[in-house]
Amino acid sequence: MAGSPLLACALPFAARADYQEDQSKVYQALIDSLSAGAPPIARPGDALSVLDFEAAARDRLSPAHFAYLASGTDDDATVRANRTGFEHFQLRPRRLTGVTETDLQVDLFAQRWRSPIMLAPVGNDMAFHPQGILPATQAAEQRQSGQILSTGSNVSLETVNKARSTPVWFQLYARRSWDWTRALVARAEAAGCPALVLTVDLAAGSNRETRNRIGELDPGDCAACHARPRSVAEKYPTLAGLPAGSESDAPFKLDWPLVDKIRDATTMKLLVKGIVTREDATLCLEHGVDGIIVSNHGGRAENSGRSTIESLPEVVQAVEGRVPVLVDSGFRRGTDIFKALALGADAVCIGRPYIWGLASFGQAGVEAVLELLERELALVMRQCGTASIADISREYIV
Repeated sequence: MAGSPLLACALPFAARADYQEDQSKVYQALIDSLSAGAPPIARPGDALSVLDFEAAARDRLSPAHFAYLASGTDDDATVRANRTGFEHFQLRPRRLTGVTETDLQVDLFAQRWRSPIMLAPVGNDMAFHPQGILPATQAAEQRQSGQILSTGSNVSLETVNKARSTPVWFQLYARRSWDWTRALVARAEAAGCPALVLTVDLAAGSNRETRNRIGELDPGDCAACHARPRSVAEKYPTLAGLPAGSESDAPFKLDWPLVDKIRDATTMKLLVKGIVTREDATLCLEHGVDGIIVSNHGGRAENSGRSTIESLPEVVQAVEGRVPVLVDSGFRRGTDIFKALALGADAVCIGRPYIWGLASFGQAGVEAVLELLERELALVMRQCGTASIADISREYIV
């Protein structure tokens, strides 16, 4: 599991020599892999790392729902790269620093958070918990953590914001219809969201092969756990009442003029999520973007084979501290987070780990995931002699 969140699903389909076996044998291999190893944890407090929640979530979710969560694109090489990329960076701990206490607090857009760990946007959340994203929202509120809500959440933006003392950031998928997109931006602003996160890495679509393959083999009845919605707005309540727009998943046009139009349509801070190169980071600055999230959608966007931790340094270099830089994809350990901060990130977003916690134990599971990562981050900060997030710099990594 430490090598990839897809280990249980990927082995029967990508690593086995008998990849072309008949489907019944492949499905049995999947079942065998899901039941291998130690029993899943019974309580959130039993977890030694966030990876323990992956096994617990796999035990509770249907194969199709777990595959949806775990799947990358094509042969999942980028999912694996997001984990192995951390191995290409080593820490430089300092000794005799006298650091015994740590302060994990960070400030982003005039808002102070308990730690630099935020909840990334994850859609179709009722596949993982009957209340959708709400228990995760309540956990983030309890832990004083930031949260970005997906356009594709099964819970409305307004309902989520009622569960928090401060509104979430809203993640935006633009559509072909500008009227539709503009109305959704206006809805987020009216709900009090301080920041809008435009996601730009899925315009061309993606080939979620593992999800599709396991979904076809899962004998379960979808209607047994969730009824088919009558409309897109029923499935994604934040979209209710918007003007008619393209509802298809076909490729649509994303370009810099659209960024300009969105920038001009709102007073919210505008971040662009999905940037992985210095060239695009520079263009973000030229078009007045307020922040950048280095992301490859957890390996779900394109099969670049390049991790976000390896993409981060060139983006940070291009930005030169002019706007905040966040990063997601593949973060599982406090050391992972420390490495990103040392490379210049201002905050880190987690996705799959908190969904594992949500699927396993609801709010308590998400709280435990955040607590574990904060505890690990504080530990490595003491080991390296950094008392605060501001103390973490490039000198601590090679």
